[in-house]
Amino acid sequence: MTTTTTTAAVPAPAGTEPTGWLTVCPVDRLLPGRGAAALVGDTQVALFRLADGSVYALGNIDPFTGAAVVSRGIVGDRGGEPTVASPLYKQVFALRDGRCLDGADGEAVSLPAFAVRAMGDALQVGLR
Repeated sequence: MTTTTTTAAVPAPAGTEPTGWLTVCPVDRLLPGRGAAALVGDTQVALFRLADGSVYALGNIDPFTGAAVVSRGIVGDRGGEPTVASPLYKQVFALRDGRCLDGADGEAVSLPAFAVRAMGDALQVGLR
């Protein structure tokens, strides 16, 4: 397995082809249904592994409060869409793309979503 890193690691947005990958932890360190935070360059990333083995990465900074708490949120789903609810004011964000799913306040607010993958026993965040 080859891991490419750059001097200034910047996570790649979800949906883009990363230029490299940074291994952040073993997959089994993430408990299904819970989040964990990782620092990728200067960016705090909230990592999530679901019971079905899927993995997601969002920005860890709650856009409503500025607190680095998203990784401590409540994982669930809304109509089949995997979600995380911020532990502070409970706004719900889609894990796939970071959209806030709560009302008029949330329509213009989102968390950055990052490319992430499980390679063997390693969880990797895409770099750009």
